[in-house]
Amino acid sequence: MTQEEIARLLDKLDPRQKVRLLTGATTWRTADEPAVGLRAMTMSDGPAGVRGESWDERNTSALLPCASAVGAMWDEDLAERLGALLAREAKAKGVDVVLAPTLNLHRSPLGGRHFECYSEDPELTARTGAALIRGIQAHGVAATAKHYVANDSETERLTVSVDLDERTLREVYLVPFEAAVRAARVRAVMCGYNAVNGITLAESPLLARPLKEEWGFDGVLVSDWGAVRSTAPAARAALDLVMPGPESPWAEDLLRAVEEGHVPLAAIDDKVVRLLRLADRVGALDRTAPARTAPPPAPGKDQEDPGALLRRAVAAGSVLLGNRGVLPLDPATLTSLAVIGAQAADPRVQGGGSAGVHPRHVSTPLAALRAALGPAVRVVHEPGPALGAPPFLGGPGCRDPRDGRTGALLRVLDADGAELYAGHRESGRQIEPPLPPGAHTVEISARLLPGVGGIWTLGVGGFGRMSLTVDGTPLVDGVFPRETDDPAVVHVNPPSQYGEIALAAGHPVLVVARRELAEDTGRATLVTAAPPRPDRATALARAVDAARAADAAVVLVGTTQDSESEGHDRTTLALPGDQDALVRAVIAAQPRTVVVVNSGGPVEMPWREEAPAVLLAWFPGQEAGAGLADVLLGAAEPGGRLPTTWPATLADAPVSATRPVDGVLRYAEGPHIGHRAWLREHRTPAYWFGHGLGYTTWAYESSSVHHATGTADGESAFTVSVRLRNTGGRPGREVVQVYLARPGSAVERPVRWLAGYAAVEAGPGGTVTAVVRVPRRALHHWSPQEHRWLTEPGAYEVHAGPSAGQLLLTTVVDVRPTADGDFAGERFPYR
Repeated sequence: MTQEEIARLLDKLDPRQKVRLLTGATTWRTADEPAVGLRAMTMSDGPAGVRGESWDERNTSALLPCASAVGAMWDEDLAERLGALLAREAKAKGVDVVLAPTLNLHRSPLGGRHFECYSEDPELTARTGAALIRGIQAHGVAATAKHYVANDSETERLTVSVDLDERTLREVYLVPFEAAVRAARVRAVMCGYNAVNGITLAESPLLARPLKEEWGFDGVLVSDWGAVRSTAPAARAALDLVMPGPESPWAEDLLRAVEEGHVPLAAIDDKVVRLLRLADRVGALDRTAPARTAPPPAPGKDQEDPGALLRRAVAAGSVLLGNRGVLPLDPATLTSLAVIGAQAADPRVQGGGSAGVHPRHVSTPLAALRAALGPAVRVVHEPGPALGAPPFLGGPGCRDPRDGRTGALLRVLDADGAELYAGHRESGRQIEPPLPPGAHTVEISARLLPGVGGIWTLGVGGFGRMSLTVDGTPLVDGVFPRETDDPAVVHVNPPSQYGEIALAAGHPVLVVARRELAEDTGRATLVTAAPPRPDRATALARAVDAARAADAAVVLVGTTQDSESEGHDRTTLALPGDQDALVRAVIAAQPRTVVVVNSGGPVEMPWREEAPAVLLAWFPGQEAGAGLADVLLGAAEPGGRLPTTWPATLADAPVSATRPVDGVLRYAEGPHIGHRAWLREHRTPAYWFGHGLGYTTWAYESSSVHHATGTADGESAFTVSVRLRNTGGRPGREVVQVYLARPGSAVERPVRWLAGYAAVEAGPGGTVTAVVRVPRRALHHWSPQEHRWLTEPGAYEVHAGPSAGQLLLTTVVDVRPTADGDFAGERFPYR
């Protein structure tokens, strides 16, 4: 639709109609407007999968590996394919706008939402995010770049002011968003809850400049849910749409502000034009509206089967941190395999918080290894010591007390206890129970058949008046007020209250949990049930015995819902519980031990030098087990490279602070985050940014620099050609990384910074040349004095290698001004 056509639609609307469009109609939908043929547009969380409008276990979704795993792929083609899968899911669910990708950075290893962000590096994040956006938007669905900007931790996230200098903001934190706009033409951007330099982002001048005025963003700027706290100041800023609705600080108050002259009508018109433009792009205007609930097309040559794609993605993002000849395991040499750890049977496949989905299914490592190895190999599982919070009520030991099916009964009652709704559910985790008129109390009940006798721990989560009984015996009964405004806590993961009771094995009991619904307390209701914890020494001994008796062992360890989730930052990088002791005990008993780490961000691994092999699996999504089995048994190579630097201990990390002081979090380190900070401080991490092994070895033989005048993209400063040879016995893939350095610079710079990368493949003994494009922006620095990008002339070192800490080849490029004021590069040998 042309600008003129959109302008004609705008002319049909009066001020009240225009203002009405600028606040959501519901939690997930924008307002419709029949006068211009505009239907409501539906939004959905999207980084891990497209949930749709409802948080209902019966409405399942394809679950991708977490964003840190996607960042670890260093593979834009695969990221784009994953974006296309998100788009197909969105189309099937009637979703127009996917709230992904998250383009914030891994500034601190403690960041609670680490798993939802791609990397510590602006260049890697920019390229990965742009690829995912292209994949989503190629299918008529809008992507949303979030959370603009410097929203990199969770502590006091609703109110914190992140204070940083202009150059750091431009060179580090804005870079991924600029790529989303300039390179991928993202159709929506979400502003964060936080403030930058004292100004909350919903009212920040950063929304206009650079986003709209410099970069040319022509889409919709939407608030994070509940982030807008003012009427005129936010409306005078460049924010376009307030979510959720229908209540908001805009609505009628904004109409009044326009009528009283506090907000110019021209500002309202610009917002509405952007909304109409977005509607046109996603087919929400009558002339282009497609069928919104059509099933996704059958897989063809351009569309991989979702299960196969997600299984491939697990292997592509898995990072082999260390390997002393143990991996891959050869099935022909195995008669038995010990699989140790609770995550083997119940892996953590996604992070906690608002981005969660109900996966279509979950392939567990234990089941996948048994299936892959077949009956000829005896696979023994020992969970080891108990780990984490009590699990949600559900599973084979729970029955709906009304119909006897596996699961629980969900009821909604009025104030007199009369039943307004009743329905079967699979578990005691009900984020959005239905709210029929008169709803007063949510009740979840189940007949629990204890598999073991002893002291059981049961809990109910929510706010307000809650109770929990077992066969009529009260375990919890009280009023528990809401103590936070954080929506992820209120609406997704409210705290639980616990009680204990002695239960006999094989004797069923009726569990009944209730919470009353009160204003501003959400409706999420959680019921948990945990059997008696096994004796720690006994559990360790059983794991050791199983490992010693087997031909090899796989130990799975990782973080928990409590330790890695939206809404709070971590306070430690130590693995929860007795997992370090479990790993050390198994390693001592079995020399062919593989340790698989199931986390979304860095963890301390004090046993890493002792472990024969360490594989990082991240939160791998629904195909976790199948993908990991492929890697462990050699059907696929671990393709990942670290997207963030891993410290040996938290104390080693140069940048770790996430806790504001007097409401302010200062980015005092400037542009020196991630590997840049480690280099600046002359520290050595456990594993460098970019590190990752495969199942073969590579020799870096030579590198050369070539000036890129006349390139098709017009953005390349030069290219770096790196010749490699596969010196191992298997085909493999290598990610060649190029870093720049400017010794003696007149401008403060990182010691080295990532300028580009390219992946290559070769068979045993084969040679291949990686051609790495270095963009002009890699040479630029931001001048706070001139408020523009500059390029410092002179010699730049060009380093190439497999990680930020292992750079094997170096050349130098001389950057000097040309007649037209641009810069050209000329190579000469490094001496």
